[in-house]
Amino acid sequence: MSGPRMGGNGSGGPGGRPPGAGGATPGGAAAGGPSGPGGPGFGRPGGGRPGGGPGMFGMGMGLPPAKSKDFRGSLKRLFGNLGPEIPKIAVVIVLAVISVFFAVIGPKILGNAINTIFEGAISQQLPAGVTQDQVIAAARASGNNQLADLLSSLHLTPGRGIDFGALGGVLAGLAGVYLVSSAFGWLQGYIMAGVTQRTVLKLRGDVDRKLGRLPLRYFDNHPRGDLLSRVTNDIDNIGQSLQQSLTQLITSLLTIVGVLILMLTISPILAVISLLAVPASLVVTILIVKRSQQQFVAQWASTGALNGHVEEMHTGHSIVKAFGRQREAIERFDEENGRLYEASYKAQFISGIIQPAMTFISNLNYVAIAVIGGLRVASGQMSLGDVVAFIQYSRQFTFPIIQTASIVNVLQSAVASAERVFELLDEREESADPVLAPAYREPVGAVTFEDVSFRYEPDRPLIEDLSLTVAAGRTVAIVGPTGAGKTTLVNLLMRFYELDSGRITIDGVDTRDLHRDALRRDFGMVLQDTWLFHGTIRENIAYGRLDATDEELHAAAEAAHVDHFVRTLPDGYDTVIDDDATNVSAGEKQLLTIARAFLADPPILILDEATSSVDTRTEVLIQRAMSRLMKGRTTFVIAHRLSTIRDADTILVMERGRIVEQGNHEQLLARGGAYADLYQSQFSGACRGRLTVAPSHAIAALPAAVLARGRLSPLAPVLPVALR
Repeated sequence: MSGPRMGGNGSGGPGGRPPGAGGATPGGAAAGGPSGPGGPGFGRPGGGRPGGGPGMFGMGMGLPPAKSKDFRGSLKRLFGNLGPEIPKIAVVIVLAVISVFFAVIGPKILGNAINTIFEGAISQQLPAGVTQDQVIAAARASGNNQLADLLSSLHLTPGRGIDFGALGGVLAGLAGVYLVSSAFGWLQGYIMAGVTQRTVLKLRGDVDRKLGRLPLRYFDNHPRGDLLSRVTNDIDNIGQSLQQSLTQLITSLLTIVGVLILMLTISPILAVISLLAVPASLVVTILIVKRSQQQFVAQWASTGALNGHVEEMHTGHSIVKAFGRQREAIERFDEENGRLYEASYKAQFISGIIQPAMTFISNLNYVAIAVIGGLRVASGQMSLGDVVAFIQYSRQFTFPIIQTASIVNVLQSAVASAERVFELLDEREESADPVLAPAYREPVGAVTFEDVSFRYEPDRPLIEDLSLTVAAGRTVAIVGPTGAGKTTLVNLLMRFYELDSGRITIDGVDTRDLHRDALRRDFGMVLQDTWLFHGTIRENIAYGRLDATDEELHAAAEAAHVDHFVRTLPDGYDTVIDDDATNVSAGEKQLLTIARAFLADPPILILDEATSSVDTRTEVLIQRAMSRLMKGRTTFVIAHRLSTIRDADTILVMERGRIVEQGNHEQLLARGGAYADLYQSQFSGACRGRLTVAPSHAIAALPAAVLARGRLSPLAPVLPVALR
């Protein structure tokens, strides 16, 4: 979703009206940089949204899912993302076959080396000058038939020791075999690293593009921390898991096949004994996996909840401290952290049982092979080298089974993360832009609302049958109590939400017939909740129009009365603003966003309490600048301080989504209706006596005893009034 022409102040929520997660919605830097996936979205964050939103101390996450919704389907879809990499995966398989081939013939060569050593040692013990047959006959004549059988299975040269020349050749060949196997294994891993990272790169790109197509309603209903966890933690976990598991899975399966073939050629009986360990291993693995799978899902769900809470507390840390809610925040953190601990502990403990169980089965298999193999060597049915080689093969055969079980463990975590990412990718997108949009027209700024109806929740109407005509170049102020629909009206104008019925036109063209990008380029926004991204002051102002010259940028800064304070900074316009813009004051941030709007020079302006964060003197200067900026442009002003909208051409008073009054300042005061009541409530009233406007510093100087006696509210400095 693209932002309006000037880029907006993408930090706010959409007016604090819809249901969903409290806190700022993920526009701008918090969710992907200046352009933000969800568009600028604006209004006042938090603020009493109904539904499942978390507010300051609640994430609205609910309990994590008990089990994966569709483990097989998610796994299949995850591997389906590897489709473009099939040719490279085929190369990896060929390399794996070569690597495994050289790896599995190693024990057989080692067995030959053991036979060379063993036969040389036995030959050295026999007297020289006799033959092997004579030695065997003498053993049988003495009644030692078992020794005779053993000697008959060997190649002996009585009186001769170990042939170190032959032994050296065998060992050199063994070293070469393992070197070649390692080289092909390294090449296999190198290619597979590219395969997995490109797959994750594509997945991350799909998620980023999906965020740009999601309606603002999605961000209202999902905690930002959980969303960020899906985009970062879950995708990173998928990448790491694929990197670890794919290569090992291919190698393990090929190793099992290769080792099984060689074991059958050496001793079918011992091979059958080794195979008995396979079903036992599978049964144990399946039983454990079923228990651990649901814990991995809970682990990642809890991670998202904890991230959301930490992000929310960090963003609002000053509010937390101001209201003395540190203890509640810490308690909530401890609760989420404990939940994550429990899920992670159970997931890792249960899945960690797999390897010890596999090792136990492997050791039983090893004992059986060693005992039976030893008996067969003693009877001359096998050579010692073959038994040693078979023991190595049994280890190689069991290890990939254990490794495969571990891979299943890793894949469980990857699938749990993938399922969360796929849930995001499967979310309903905003309606598509029209294929044939009207040809470009120079916008004039005439706006019409025709029988517009809208509701955030199906059973709670907000705006019903609203009609309004705004001529080009006119200034329309929108006032009313919180929740009246003021900001929602402007959100609908910019198509941050879709209408339930009716239509909105700009210069006679239905906004639904325009591409969203083209529509939002007609708007400039200055919001109460400022948003600046990490970069220089020059870059933040130029965000309103990237092709602006330095002269145009400086002129916009001067018009917004920001040029003077910028030039007092050591680096001037090249001063870098940090991520939270904490190195400039709130008023200075507002001035920068106003300069951004000046530079954008849009035909339609949206001002949402744009001067709320500046001092009185600066407010007067900005009001003058705004008057120049609004001249000849259609302007929508959302205001709570009625003193800022006296000069508006039309003032709309909204209550519960309806326009209850319409007119200019003098007309509405004379009518004595809702506007007059709002105006009088701000500028006069009674508090145990007559009240009049007084400077804030005068109230601050009053003794605390006066406040304590109830003669004046402790909140009086906020409303500058004093007893006359």
